[in-house]
Order: sequence, then C-alpha cells, then structure tokens
Amino acid sequence: SPERFHRYDPFILEASQLYRIPVPLIRAVIKVESDYDPHVVSAMDCKGLMQVHPDVEVDMGVQGDVFDPRTNIMAGTRLLRWLANRLDGDLVLTIAGYHAGLGSLQKFGYTVPPYTYTRQYLKMVLERYYQYKTDEAKQRTK
Repeated sequence: SPERFHRYDPFILEASQLYRIPVPLIRAVIKVESDYDPHVVSAMDCKGLMQVHPDVEVDMGVQGDVFDPRTNIMAGTRLLRWLANRLDGDLVLTIAGYHAGLGSLQKFGYTVPPYTYTRQYLKMVLERYYQYKTDEAKQRTK
C-alpha cells in the first residue's frame, strides 16, 4: 500500500537530523534496499529496511533488534554518515561504499568498483535520490 512509503517518516527525519544525511538519500536507500519491507533478509544476511549487514550491526554498535524499523534506519544512516566522513562527503562514493564496502573502494583507488551490481545499485539509488529531492522541493513550495 502507498502509505508504507511514509509510515517510517518520523524515524527517517530523526536519523537525518542526528546524522546530517539528507532525507531523500535515506529514502532512496530504503526504497532500493527493501522497498520499505522491514522484514526482508538478503542472501548475504543483510536485514531490514536498510539491509544492515551483521558486520555493520557490530561496527555501528546496534543495540536491540535490527528488524525494528527505528533501529535499522538509525544503523543504516549512521553507516552513511561514517562513509561520507571518510569519503569527503562524495555522494557517489558514499552510495557505492554503502553497497560494496569501504574496502572495495580502497581496493580500486577510491573509485566506484567495477562490480555490475554496485554500478546498478548506484544508478538506482541516485535516480531515486534526485526524484525524492525534487519531490521534497515541490512540497516546500506549495
């Protein structure tokens, strides 16, 4: 149902304000990662709305149930902030790092890795990000 795209708005806004990551970027990652399904688990054991990997759970200090939407959004957004800090705020590399890991970016000289899935992921997240950013701007002008 369409309301699933907004049921987590309070958590997205909270994470955005805490970690200073744009709301449209958080929304784009959630849309591409899980299509707003908080119960999804990938073949790589990534979980929830933002598909948090078990290693990320440990690295980001996740407390509690990673399937809890607020916990998941906070963990995923914290990872985006952590990556952005290490990549000088580069949006493209931050998104690529979210998908492939910082080690993959390092391996390829801090460029987007030549992995097909990472490049597809990057394209999908960027398309959604710019769409949501435009939608947000239109909402503000109403």
